[in-house]
Amino acid sequence: MSDGVMISLRNVSKSFGASAAPAVQDLSIDIRRGETVVLVGPSGCGKTTTMKMINRLVDPTSGAITVDGTDVMQQDPVELRRGIGYVIQSIGLMPHRTVAENVATVPQLLGWDDNKRRDRVRELAEMFELDEGLLERYPSELSGGQRQRVGVARALAVDPPIMLMDEPFGAVDPIVRERLQDQFLEVQRRLRKTIVFVTHDIDEAIKMADRIAILNRGGVLEQFAAPAEILTAPANRFVDQFVGGERGLKRLALIKVSDVAIEEGPVADADALPQEALRAMEKFDYDWCSVVEDGDLLGWVDADSLHGCRVVRDAGPRPFSAYVTYDSTLRQALDSIVTSRTQVAVVATEGQRYAGILSLERISREITS
Repeated sequence: MSDGVMISLRNVSKSFGASAAPAVQDLSIDIRRGETVVLVGPSGCGKTTTMKMINRLVDPTSGAITVDGTDVMQQDPVELRRGIGYVIQSIGLMPHRTVAENVATVPQLLGWDDNKRRDRVRELAEMFELDEGLLERYPSELSGGQRQRVGVARALAVDPPIMLMDEPFGAVDPIVRERLQDQFLEVQRRLRKTIVFVTHDIDEAIKMADRIAILNRGGVLEQFAAPAEILTAPANRFVDQFVGGERGLKRLALIKVSDVAIEEGPVADADALPQEALRAMEKFDYDWCSVVEDGDLLGWVDADSLHGCRVVRDAGPRPFSAYVTYDSTLRQALDSIVTSRTQVAVVATEGQRYAGILSLERISREITS
């Protein structure tokens, strides 16, 4: 086995009962160390069954599964599971135990001393932005998003190299879900765990995955590739239909603002004369310009608002309704454009430093490329 492979499934099948159709059939995939692989497909495609076979909550009918080079069937299932973080949609927190006690469940089973457990709980609380005051509360006293973060923190408590995540953000509303996804992606950038992630949502798969395994009913693998490849070159009609329309728009979620060239855009200093701002507008053929002070973005003014002003600042720069950063996706930039009076996405760095603009024309070139 390659040193880069953490989890390997070879010709794995699973049937529940002698006469039942296979839930998973002859599935072979390798999952690299430190990557996130998302299993996605319609109901009955064996996503969760495949995941559960990795930590032996379900045993395969045939084939072989190895974790870090060792056949899972040769390992004690309890010991195997203690070394693999597991997060499910219903979270499964113990209602009679506090948040701190829930997070410390596996460290306690492994015999960690009190100080080591407390330090690890505090570290994870900080990592997942859980206020220390929440640690002594019970799960019923938390919001859905807070419970979800506690569930992920618990799965990471003993710093396992592998995480299994079964629709972990499916039970929360879309706004909280997006925030949890972003937070987990940031954590994963730092920790680089090997993650198997199950979802029914292709958009979530595209956002979360290094590679996506698209399964058909019976656990048949239709395509296993990076999100960009699946969007640009679906392997067959099933994948094409499952991914759905708007593939060009979906691709925008994979491209960062930092990956494309941004324009300087019309910009003037707050203490500049109105004529300078008007010249900047004329140069770029806009009727507005951004206003900066020592490089920091203050807002924007239009040509009409500059009449009678001594300096640009006197026009009262209006804040942009939204702006994007280099870490934003082009899909977020497109959303900023369609909701903005200026009809561009303004790009700022951390601390509101003005960087430039992205136009609809520039983004459309990425959709059609």
